[in-house]
Amino acid sequence: MSFYKPKEKKEMGQIDYGIFYTLCILLSIGVVMVYSTSSFYAMFHNNDSMYFFKRQLIWAIIGIISMTIMMSIDYHKLKKITPKLLLLTIPLLIAVFFFPAINGAKRWISLGPLSFQPSELTKYAVVMFLALSIDIKGDKVKDFWHGLVPYLCVSGFFAALILAEHNMSIASIIMIVTFIMLFVAGGKIKHLFGIIMPAMLTLAIFFIFSSDYRRERMLNFIDPWKDAADAGYQLIQSFLALGSGGLTGLGLGQSRQKTLYMPEPHNDFIFSIIGEELGLIGCLIIISLFLIFIWRGVRVAMNAKDTYGKLLAMGITSIIAVQAIINIAVVTGSMPVTGVPMPFISYGGTSLVINLTAMGILLNISRQVEKKII
Repeated sequence: MSFYKPKEKKEMGQIDYGIFYTLCILLSIGVVMVYSTSSFYAMFHNNDSMYFFKRQLIWAIIGIISMTIMMSIDYHKLKKITPKLLLLTIPLLIAVFFFPAINGAKRWISLGPLSFQPSELTKYAVVMFLALSIDIKGDKVKDFWHGLVPYLCVSGFFAALILAEHNMSIASIIMIVTFIMLFVAGGKIKHLFGIIMPAMLTLAIFFIFSSDYRRERMLNFIDPWKDAADAGYQLIQSFLALGSGGLTGLGLGQSRQKTLYMPEPHNDFIFSIIGEELGLIGCLIIISLFLIFIWRGVRVAMNAKDTYGKLLAMGITSIIAVQAIINIAVVTGSMPVTGVPMPFISYGGTSLVINLTAMGILLNISRQVEKKII
């Protein structure tokens, strides 16, 4: 049975340029800051100050090409491949256990100089499946056992596979975005906030304290100076970077914490180096760009021409929003340290290409809204 029924061809409108230009600015800032934050580290470890910059630039170009292709393909055609894509992620998530661990976690499939992180693909595959299935189910989603629980079980299954990789951050993002999509789809408030949210929080607390390293992160978050030379080291260096930047920053390329004080400054803690070099003003500009993206993404979802497009747009927007919020919260010490990269800014080929591909889908949805978004 095919999920996609061809419709009469209709010329698509213009993309949402608010989203497009915001993405272009974020991506440009990201590429520049990857070079600035990684140059010293790359020279020391790779004998090439532009090592990470060149790789990130290549992935950015590939991501832009992928985004351009996806924004021109009718998003309804994704219905055909969604079930297969979701099933494909299962062997990929299992395959990571056959490759060497990196920093104590098995999250990557490494093939020579290239590596692929299946969890980055999985989070979008889950969103695509939820949008497709909820659209088919319709108002039955309001039923607790037949409407909400099956989707929580599907998302929970993939979250569990990712959790087994020692990647609670992406597992949490999948469950949070699932909750948001069920809320947007019309799930009853008493079920979502009275049963599901307390259950999810209880499970999160259980998983945190059932693992030694997660429990250590939680206790370290409360008082990082208790073990300043080990568990609390990275967070303290982040505080020093943000505090040193002040209002206007030390200047682009002038960070002191990136000179081997901050471990891998171009990755998850890149925002703290941005704060050091560009100051509070630079941080507020980036936060504002993400807020603009979230606003425009929600507008696209609200004006989508069908339920499938509405849910798909909301899911894609939510993934970026939740990741950005978690990353900023971690870097500023507002929540325990966890490995969530800042979308479009942090170094990472898999994350960048897949995120930009998803942006192409979001932009295609914006081309088919019921009314023009101003």
